Amino acid sequence: MLGLHIADVAVLVVYLVGIMAIGIWSARMIKNMGDYFMPRTFGKAFLVMHAFGTGTHSDQAVSVASKTFTSGLSGIWYQWLWLFCTPFYWLIAPIMRRFRAITVADVFTARYHRSVGMLFALVGMFNLMVTIGVMLKGSSAVVASCFGDQVSPNTIIAVMTVMFLAYGLAGGLAAAIVTDFVQGIMTIIFSFILLPFALDAVGGLAGLRETISDPQMFSLVAPAEIGTFYIAVIALNALIGIVTQPHTMGNCAAGRTESDGRFGFTVGSFIKRFCTMAWSLTGLAAVAYFAGREVDPDQVYGLMAREFLPAIMPGLLGVFLAALLASVMSSCDSFMIASSALFTENVYRPLKPEREADHYLLVGRVTSLVVVAGGVLFAFWLPGVVKGLEIFWKISPMMGIAFWLGLFWRRTTVAGAWASTATAFFVWWLTTTDFFIGFVGALPMAEALRFVLVKGGSAEIYLPWQMIFYLTGGTVVGIVVSLFTRAVDEHQLDRYYELVRTPVETGEPDPVEPCTIPAGIAVPAKRNIFANSSIEVMVPDKSSVYGFAASWGVVVGLIYFFIAVTG
Repeated sequence: MLGLHIADVAVLVVYLVGIMAIGIWSARMIKNMGDYFMPRTFGKAFLVMHAFGTGTHSDQAVSVASKTFTSGLSGIWYQWLWLFCTPFYWLIAPIMRRFRAITVADVFTARYHRSVGMLFALVGMFNLMVTIGVMLKGSSAVVASCFGDQVSPNTIIAVMTVMFLAYGLAGGLAAAIVTDFVQGIMTIIFSFILLPFALDAVGGLAGLRETISDPQMFSLVAPAEIGTFYIAVIALNALIGIVTQPHTMGNCAAGRTESDGRFGFTVGSFIKRFCTMAWSLTGLAAVAYFAGREVDPDQVYGLMAREFLPAIMPGLLGVFLAALLASVMSSCDSFMIASSALFTENVYRPLKPEREADHYLLVGRVTSLVVVAGGVLFAFWLPGVVKGLEIFWKISPMMGIAFWLGLFWRRTTVAGAWASTATAFFVWWLTTTDFFIGFVGALPMAEALRFVLVKGGSAEIYLPWQMIFYLTGGTVVGIVVSLFTRAVDEHQLDRYYELVRTPVETGEPDPVEPCTIPAGIAVPAKRNIFANSSIEVMVPDKSSVYGFAASWGVVVGLIYFFIAVTG
């Protein structure tokens, strides 16, 4: 049946019917807009799997395996770029929960102005379209190779889209979180099911070293492209952008308490970092296994599954495919709900206030369809998964600059937020033009600093330098414009920073309006490291310091473990 054993088909059918039933059953939890877009009812276990499921999808395995297949173990940084950001999640999550917001756009509205919130809503929706497109593109490549290319990738994209639309539209974020618990477990299975068989087929790591003669293939740092400079810059870029990935609010704020969101976001992300090692090792095993054969790097992961799993046991390929679909749908549903919340709450509702709740729910569901359609079109256009991933990396930091400036510097203005975003986008575009590439390539230090890289026969700005250009440009312009434009009202700023320092109490009721502190909640006294200045940095509490330090210990442990395993 389309290249699959009947047992594989049975496993797929059971999974798809089961996950649909769970998702639609979760729709009974929807009583109001808050339940649909931001239920605050989940504990640590659900939020761990939600953070893992939302942040982990099969296109990432495809990109890591693909990059490892072409560049060696340094390809792991195509997902480990967030490794050095993960300790900061311990600090970010409680702040996002304290905003008491439904969307990240609410935060921009509270800090700056409704216009900046609308700007973020539009940028965020574009971000999610790209993300959904990349996921569908990568996943369809894996599934198509598992079917022996008997099914068109476009058909696979259509089927996956219909599935997550069905339960996501019905149950909102609550359905996404409930299904993520099941699908997160399946994603872990998807990550590790291939590795032991692939390594056994090539004689283990010792066999890999005998087959692969290039020592750079076993290095975590490959100076030719993914060196220390590359890793450091993309990690900084990721940290600036993580707060403005629209689904981050749901990862941090859908818990009952601050500690639920903090634990879920950090631990769920570390589980993903562990799974990334399996993707990279599978890609390296493919280098030895397919030696001398012409293989599309984007199909490496799926081809390995088709080579090994059917021969081991009927139905095992079906488990792999079900887990793959789980990894896609657990992310796409969350992204779809985040995008519909952005448009409904931050673009449509301000223009059409005082409508019935059912009206806004309908608008949110229609918006979900539009965003998903945009993601599908992007998937059809996208030339390759790695290219799509690099585009995704560059979108979130565009408004991340304004977020961080506004969080730490009171003097950041509405005009400064707009200017920093516009400048960052402009510089990104500028760095892709032949004029700028030629200009930078002709500079005296261009060769020594590797400003320009030749890939596929054409010159382009080396990715980390491109990031430095747009991050620096956006930050400098945002600061300069803020110094010469009207400051945000002091009362508005005071309310914003009160949110940041006021912990969410157990059992605290939801605010009447986003980004407001409910009546009866005491606002703690201001404890600023830089007292009597416009710089706002809170004195951290013990749990923040200890958790941050422990998270760095996990980072070091993961790197040491991977080096020890592959060394």
